Formats: sequence, C-alpha cells, structure tokens
Amino acid sequence: MFERLKEDIRTIKERDPAAKNYAEIFLCYPGLHAIWFHRIAHFLYKKRWYTTARLISHLSRSLTGIEIHPGATIGRRLFIDHGMGVVIGETTEIGDDCLIYKGVVFGGTTLEKKKRHPTLGNRVIVGSNSTILGAITIGDGAKIGSGSVVVKAVPPGATVVGVPGRIVESLTPEKIDLDFEHGNLPDPLSDIMKMLLQLHGKLEERVKRLENQDEKKRSD
Repeated sequence: MFERLKEDIRTIKERDPAAKNYAEIFLCYPGLHAIWFHRIAHFLYKKRWYTTARLISHLSRSLTGIEIHPGATIGRRLFIDHGMGVVIGETTEIGDDCLIYKGVVFGGTTLEKKKRHPTLGNRVIVGSNSTILGAITIGDGAKIGSGSVVVKAVPPGATVVGVPGRIVESLTPEKIDLDFEHGNLPDPLSDIMKMLLQLHGKLEERVKRLENQDEKKRSD
C-alpha cells in the first residue's frame, strides 16, 4: 500500500514542474487526495457498502472539488492537475499514466443501468473543461484538447479538438508521448481564419494592381 502512495507522489513530482518537494505534494494537491479517497470508496463499493462508499466520495468532493463516483475504475499513476470541477461517472474506466486537467467531465448518455461512461486507455491526456460522453473508448495515447466535447470513439494516438470533437492529428504508436502543450494543439477554426486572411490579402493586392492598370490607361 505504501509503495502505491509513494508512486502517486512520485508521479506528480515528475510531471508537474510547479511541485517543489514531496511534502508540498502530500499536503497541497487535491487531485492526489481525491485519488486516495477514491481508493477507499471503491474498495467499499466492491464490498457492496454503497452508502458508506458514497459518503466518502461526497466528503472527498467537499474537500477537493473533484467528484469521483466510487464505482469508477482508475488505473495507476493518474494525475489530476488542479482538478476543480472534475466529474468521473460510475462506469468510467481509466487506464494507467493518464493526465486530466480541471473541469473535465466523464458523463453518461443513458438512464439504463449498464456501462454508460467512457473508457480511457493508457497515457490519455484530457485538456481543461473537456467533456467526454457515453460508453465510448478513448484509445491509448490519445489527446483531447481543452473545451472539446467528445461523443464518438477516439483511436489510439489521435488528437481531438472542437465541439463536437474532431480528429485533427494521428500519431503512430512509437510517437505517442506525454507531452501536452495546449498552445501547440491543431485548431481547425484557426487554420480556416488564417486561410481567409491570406485570401483577403491576395484579393486586396489584385484590386490594387487592377486600379493601377486602370489609372495608367486613363493617363495614356
């Protein structure tokens, strides 16, 4: 058990440049505390102590701002960065080495008592304020851009942005890594605007040439 606790703390130290020392991580990281609370709640949930499990989950939510249903399955070395507003539904499954930013929601799309929340593979990164809905699978190494709404399965190594989410980049398995610079994510809307501005500039140049030619003809 202590090895898992130390692994959780090491994960944050390795992946958050703002973490100065282990004492700070132990005392001041709500994402870490939420995961520890969840392990207790999940253990009790599997023992069918549902109400007690939910009470622990509710206490965790009050203290950390992160809501994880005790029925959710979470792999090793999950890092919830900042974490305020994160919601992880009952049948959510999260693989190993995933990274989740604040405001992320893993929600369901049906009232039926069945698998209704997302499944994340290993090394998945989900940007701030993203929403992933339904019993869909997000493949290993996929990246979900900030503010995206994902309602369809995402293949391994894909980068998804927008509302609704669109695949804008795909990586081969050997190129999948944990680097996640929000500013470097492809933005299809931004690309379209750049193309329109370039086209506008070309049209202005053409109009000026035509005006110059017309003035020359008049002077002649």
